[in-house]
Amino acid sequence: MHSAAGTSAATVRSAAVADFAMHLRAQRGLSEHTVRAYVGDIEHLMAFAGRYGRTEISDVDLGLLRAWLASMAAAERSRATLARRGAAARTFFDWARRTARVASDPALRLASARPASPLPTVLGVDATARLLDVARTRAQDSDPVHLRDWAALELLYATGVRVGELCSADLDDLDLSERTLRVVGKGDKERVVPFGVPAAEAVQAWLDRGRPSLAGELAGRALLLGRRGGRADQRQIRAVAHTVAALSGVDDVAPHALRHTAATHLLEGGSDLRSVQEVLGHASLATTQRYTHVTAERLRTSFEQAHPRA
Repeated sequence: MHSAAGTSAATVRSAAVADFAMHLRAQRGLSEHTVRAYVGDIEHLMAFAGRYGRTEISDVDLGLLRAWLASMAAAERSRATLARRGAAARTFFDWARRTARVASDPALRLASARPASPLPTVLGVDATARLLDVARTRAQDSDPVHLRDWAALELLYATGVRVGELCSADLDDLDLSERTLRVVGKGDKERVVPFGVPAAEAVQAWLDRGRPSLAGELAGRALLLGRRGGRADQRQIRAVAHTVAALSGVDDVAPHALRHTAATHLLEGGSDLRSVQEVLGHASLATTQRYTHVTAERLRTSFEQAHPRA
């Protein structure tokens, strides 16, 4: 049977976690997926603390935080999970200190594993052209969904946007005369990205011949639609990328690989890293550096042009 003190402590913890979730949504602008993950991490931490008689948020200290992460490392949790849970703890206790829920921040000196950063899949220029040529040829049949698929793949490669950003775009976000697309990225940050003539051609074909055939009561102002007439979802567009890649005979790609491919090709074409950061919507330049890679040929050319003793 739970004691009154134990019940009271659990109520306070639950209220604090609920307030923390509201803070993440309203002030940090984090996605619902990230909010759920952080809340789950803090609940996992407090359950761990409870096993050692630490029932209050203020009972958690640096030693317990380290023991919590160490227990997961021993259980062979992935580096990505450890890194996220460490980040969740740091974010939570920073917020708890600023809102006077704890007197000091026990996670201030907490270090955690960094997630592994494998090189992303990137298609070469020829392979990308083959992929998009197949999408274009496939769109020449009478299926309006294939027109959508062509437009989606062209836009993903031309703009480097995330698949979720593209699926959330509306007709009003598109400016075909200027060849730009407005998207809302992480943290509800809006950006406008340009695209070229091939993508504009695909989008125009979709708007003229594909979208009107599919638009139903649920279509609203959605740019991309599914076969049932409502807004296309990320799962559908991911399936498209895999299908067209298989038909093209290129490496299997997901939409995110087209984002990496776009960034890499921009860099190889001479675009500077800051401009690519703006296109991708990265808050930090370091993120752009991690998600793109510059070819040895471009580095060599830059060296030969710039170094006095090349």
